[in-house]
Amino acid sequence: MCGITGYIGPKQAQPIVVSGLRCLEYRGYDSAGIAVWDGRHIRLRRAVGNLANLERLLKKKPLKGTLGIGHTRWATHGRPSEENAHPHLTEDIALVHNGIVENYMELRRRVLKAGRRLKSETDTEILAHLIQMEINHGKKPFHAIRSALKDVTGSYAVIVLCRLTPDRLFVARQGSPLLIGCGESEHFIASDIPALLSHTRHIVSLRDGDVAAVTREDYEIIDLSGEKRDRRPETIEWSATAAEKAGFKHFMLKEIFEQPHAIRDTLRGRIFPAEARISLDGAEDKLKKVFEHLRQITIVACGTSYHAALAGEYLLGDMCSLPVVVDTASEYRYRNYFTDPNGLTVAISQSGETADTLAAVKMAKKNGSPVLAISNIMGSSIVREADASILTRAGLEIGVASTKAFTTQLTVLCFLGLYWAKLHGKISKRDFKIISEKLLELPRQVQSILKRSDEIKEIARHFRRSEGFLFLGRGANYPIALEGALKLKEISYQWAEGFPAGEMKHGPIALIDRGTPVVVLAPDDPRTYQKTISNIEEVRARHATVIALATAGDKKIGQLADHVIYIPRTTWFLTPILMAVPLQLFAYHLAELRGKSIDQPRNLAKSVTVE
Repeated sequence: MCGITGYIGPKQAQPIVVSGLRCLEYRGYDSAGIAVWDGRHIRLRRAVGNLANLERLLKKKPLKGTLGIGHTRWATHGRPSEENAHPHLTEDIALVHNGIVENYMELRRRVLKAGRRLKSETDTEILAHLIQMEINHGKKPFHAIRSALKDVTGSYAVIVLCRLTPDRLFVARQGSPLLIGCGESEHFIASDIPALLSHTRHIVSLRDGDVAAVTREDYEIIDLSGEKRDRRPETIEWSATAAEKAGFKHFMLKEIFEQPHAIRDTLRGRIFPAEARISLDGAEDKLKKVFEHLRQITIVACGTSYHAALAGEYLLGDMCSLPVVVDTASEYRYRNYFTDPNGLTVAISQSGETADTLAAVKMAKKNGSPVLAISNIMGSSIVREADASILTRAGLEIGVASTKAFTTQLTVLCFLGLYWAKLHGKISKRDFKIISEKLLELPRQVQSILKRSDEIKEIARHFRRSEGFLFLGRGANYPIALEGALKLKEISYQWAEGFPAGEMKHGPIALIDRGTPVVVLAPDDPRTYQKTISNIEEVRARHATVIALATAGDKKIGQLADHVIYIPRTTWFLTPILMAVPLQLFAYHLAELRGKSIDQPRNLAKSVTVE
């Protein structure tokens, strides 16, 4: 949520800062702004709405200078307006902020009592005034920032430009991501990697409590108490082309088509069928005692990752014969969990910065539970906080509606279940070999589904004027029905609900009328197939229009459904991954046919870094 960029170096700051904001549009925003030091004054430009509005303003009134900061705002405190847009100015500083100041009212009263005049409704402006007050009391900017932030409760990633020190920028982080990109006699600052990739791949990930002064040549990092912190740059493997559409109309479609490669990378060097062995990148060594005596698993996640967790409940529970509890991370802290000394908490987050999931991880550790993180980002907050981690290797995902991150999360859960099943003697060597070989077939099978994208688009064309959808699934495919409904809601803004197919008779069937589209996930799993067929008969009797996802070779389903999308045959353990792909394509094509903003759906942000 919110995009932050900054630049200090020999080049003009405006194009670099604005280009960075353009790379961060997927994070969601409602206004944008930039501040540049021109050698005498801090100059400000702000605009409501799309970044193009700010760019038009800058074309008429450009900003000259080699020191600048920028921001795309997602409203929390205060409506979208030019006054509430960032950066915020005081006499000496300009400040941008991502996060929420929880003790905002208390600090606001202090600022007003000191005679400060507020121009906006935001919590961010309070931070600017707190720092200015410390400067007015004689403190140098670096120490004024550190002193002011000591009184702040909540989350923040801030960049401060100060006219008193025009040779540096100041940054600080607590609970919201912030990065420093290192170049040749220049530094770049951003809230996410895509804004940095065209300039550098040498990146410093700031950690909670870090406060840094950044010059052209170097950076110095201290904590809030003034102690020096050592943060070395890491080299990011992603290339600048990863942040481009590469000929695809939307990032989401590009990322759907990248799934064979992403799944192959996620499996690479981890599964060895002939040796009946799985490597977990050292997580098995770090959590050896926990893994060997594992008696319960708790999974916490949000959004799409939560649906992966729900699928994991079926996969891990069935494969390992272990009790698995799944909770939305935002609710986890409000429950009184019994912490099993032989239990494990698994946290799933694409970005590794999801605020609610990070809070759940900290709560789990406080309660004595070891934590395993599943994330796409090395060095992210959740990965650092966890006792061990497994990276999904999905590569850069820019589309707000997650696709390849989801299927790679499912892939990790599948081989994690296989690992534990073998470790605890719940699977024979023969079955281990069969399932692990089928895992390695997944990239090819996903590729075969992608070749039918045009066919799925033609099916979607029939429903571009439909008012709502039901998605039904059983077993491990029930969470995939939830995910299919979520994708449709996220990017086409159509009403869609997912249900366990067996729950239809307990209320949802009342929603079905003539022509109601019902998407039914019906793989040939012998445990669920016949019951799912009965559900299709029930909705057909109410004159619904049935779109079925079925296993290749299933001739019966073609006689019952109005439209059928076939997936390759595999074990039940892996059908959720294959089922997810046509649902992503269906949602994408339907949203495109309806003319919706696919990569930047309204009101949504890619990474929710505030609670």
